Amino acid sequence: MKYRKIGNLEVSSIGLGCMGMSHAYGPAADKQEMTELLSRAVAMGYTFFDTAEVYGTSDDPHHNERLLGEALKPYRNQIVLATKFGLKFDTSMPMPYPLIPDSRPETIRQSVEGSLRRLQTDHIDLYYQHRVDPDVPIEDVAGTIADLIREGKILHWGLSEASEQDIRRAHAVCPLTAIENRYSMMARWYERLFPVLEELGIGFVAFSPLANGFLADTVTKGTKFDARTDYRAAMPQYRDYDANAELLSLVRRYAEEKDATPAQISLAWMLRQRSYIVPIPGTRNESRLHENAEASEVMLTEEEFTALDCALRNTPMSEVFGGSKIVK
Repeated sequence: MKYRKIGNLEVSSIGLGCMGMSHAYGPAADKQEMTELLSRAVAMGYTFFDTAEVYGTSDDPHHNERLLGEALKPYRNQIVLATKFGLKFDTSMPMPYPLIPDSRPETIRQSVEGSLRRLQTDHIDLYYQHRVDPDVPIEDVAGTIADLIREGKILHWGLSEASEQDIRRAHAVCPLTAIENRYSMMARWYERLFPVLEELGIGFVAFSPLANGFLADTVTKGTKFDARTDYRAAMPQYRDYDANAELLSLVRRYAEEKDATPAQISLAWMLRQRSYIVPIPGTRNESRLHENAEASEVMLTEEEFTALDCALRNTPMSEVFGGSKIVK
């Protein structure tokens, strides 16, 4: 595993997104199996683990934080824990659940105490606002976070799915370490933020870097997902599989040429984009954990990267899942 910096925080160049162990990809995985998987991730060199207070189940809305808190406690001083605040799910609606932002200062303080307790730690390494709250000025959010940093409860903070204006306003009050936005070969709209991130020295954490698993090329056409528990049932990249034939063919060709897998090519392309990008693919499978970690060793030359990037910009592909709707 290689390592890189987001802001002034050093992390493994491939992080582990842990949401899918508890939420959105079918029923929650077996606790003991995931505890063992998280331990193996540390042994492989992963140091960056991502969760949120809302990643849970109907029986335990905070399932994922509890899982990580217990499983990673023996390694706490070796790792970077990231979690998020400011969001609730509208579970009265079908999946993917609509999102309800709530970043009032009093809510943030309640959230951080809950996350500290569930994660079994006295500080959170990286604390994100999960979604911008249109009813709470970002300056008020940043001010609350600044207070929590002074109190030692948070070391670094960031925004998720934020705009340039949000980033600039928040950073002016309390400097940001990272933003966490959706980014993959199929979802490139946040590349417009690269200049401001470089100007301000902010890192980019990429969630869904494999387009919710689609670019790993392990799901065959016609695979059915349970709409009650699995967000993939509603994702256009899986519904419109044939529209992505050229894309998959392109990635497979590069994988064959580089003696790699499609997932590794997708991650290597992202790592080559900018030195401050850290993808956080998720998995419940040890072989995938190895595969993703080894993507940091796949080196695309300048010529290979340029050719691949150009080809991607000219390859037809379906729409890609862009996230749940925000409601109030």
